[in-house]
Order: sequence, then C-alpha cells, then structure tokens
Amino acid sequence: EKCFDCGQDFHGAVELALGWGAWKMYLARPATDPCRHFAMAALGNALLPTRPEEALPVLETNLALGRRYFSRVTGGGWLLDAQMSLASCLGTLGRLEESLVLQREIYARRLAISGASHEGTIISGSNLLATLNMLGRWDEAKPLARDQLLPAARQSLGADHDTTLELTKNLACTLADLGTRDVLLEAVAI
Repeated sequence: EKCFDCGQDFHGAVELALGWGAWKMYLARPATDPCRHFAMAALGNALLPTRPEEALPVLETNLALGRRYFSRVTGGGWLLDAQMSLASCLGTLGRLEESLVLQREIYARRLAISGASHEGTIISGSNLLATLNMLGRWDEAKPLARDQLLPAARQSLGADHDTTLELTKNLACTLADLGTRDVLLEAVAI
C-alpha cells in the first residue's frame, strides 16, 4: 500500500481510487476468495477517513465474511485487523461504547497471541487507551498506560519510537484529566 516511486503510503483520492478499483476487479469472485475479501477491506479502509458512514456497512460485511470464511487463516490476525478497522470507524462515528467493546477484544486477543511486547499489541492497547480517555474512564486508562503499555513500549520499541512517544503523551493527558495534585505532578514529570 505504498507508492513504488516515493515509498509514501497511499492516502486521499488515490487510496480511494485504488480501493474502488480493487473492489470492481474482485467483486465477481466468490465470497470465499481471499482477494475479494482483501479488496473489500481496502475499500472500507479507503472510505473511512472521509466517508465513515459509507465505510461502516462495508467494514461490517467484511468482518462478518471474515468470521465466516477466514477465521482460521493466519492465526486470526487478519480478523483482528478487520475488527480494528471497524472499531476505528465506530469511534469516528461517535459510537465509542461499541468501539470500546471491540477494542477490548482486540487487545486481549493480541496479548494472548503475540505477547505484551509485540508492536501490534502495543498499538492495539494504545487504541484502547485513546477510547478510554475519550469516554472519560481515566481510572481504567491510567494503569493500562502506566503499568502495561508504556513499559512494554519502552522495552521493545525504545523510548524514541513514535508509538512510545504517543503513549507517553496519552498517559500525561490521562493523568492531567484526573486532576489531583500528586497526579498532576506526575503528569508534568512525564
């Protein structure tokens, strides 16, 4: 999903055109064909940034077909990606409680499959943390960030990695939102 010339990720109109092109190319194939399935995922993910209302039924269908036909493929990793896209779409649409349910499931599965230090697990945890913060569940977000995610990110990714820095920022925001003096001092120290 990168440009062959410059190495940049496809985005915007180009990503959307590629998503529609892939869908049109593989639409006639049976529902059990992985290429059709990946084309549907590409289309849903391309629609997500600018047209989440249109992306939602595509991503829901993609997840349902994935559960039906591909749940045993690649150890379920593909299914987690489909769930992550759907959770992101639900969050974008303001349906945070539904997104939270999916994100908890994704994080728990990634933790069980890959362990706490895997980058995919840390990113899934970071997404969960962001949703907890948006819902104002700081008492739950604080231990997740401080005791689980941030130590794992620092150990496996390094202190200067983008994901580690994002987690550090999210933890500081979580602590600031809690508002007690000691917690605010901890947030400033971060």
